[in-house]
Amino acid sequence: MRRAPAIAALACVAALGACTPKSGQGLPHSELDNLVGNAIGDPATCLLLADAKSGVVVYQYGNEFNCDRALPACDAPGAMNARAALKFAKQPGGRMQSCPSVPDASRWVGWAEGRVPSKTRDLIYSAVMEGQHALPGHEINARLYDAFTKAGL
Repeated sequence: MRRAPAIAALACVAALGACTPKSGQGLPHSELDNLVGNAIGDPATCLLLADAKSGVVVYQYGNEFNCDRALPACDAPGAMNARAALKFAKQPGGRMQSCPSVPDASRWVGWAEGRVPSKTRDLIYSAVMEGQHALPGHEINARLYDAFTKAGL
């Protein structure tokens, strides 16, 4: 008899879970992983997609270290990370910057933030690459535009 309440509770949890929207607002995570990986994939890359109204991140490419890593802002004194750079995504035209990330210019950082070109979702993005072969911000933006379009965003 004790099993019946436990089974009923599990059934309710399963039913509620089936009604909950999928993480990432139904974004095609696997397809995005592949397209972003082909476009700007690198061990030191971070891409965040966020809801434009709430700022809640709904998709992340790259590990936490790369998304939280403080790197030169390029267009202002100091450093920032990809999460903090999301604030630039709502600016008209977004933001695309590049600069050396170390004094001898052997490594570079590229930033790109903007709106995701979508007719169905209001998303913004922040992307950063850092390393010897980091792409410039304008190139990151162009490649991501193509990846977002191919993913059907």
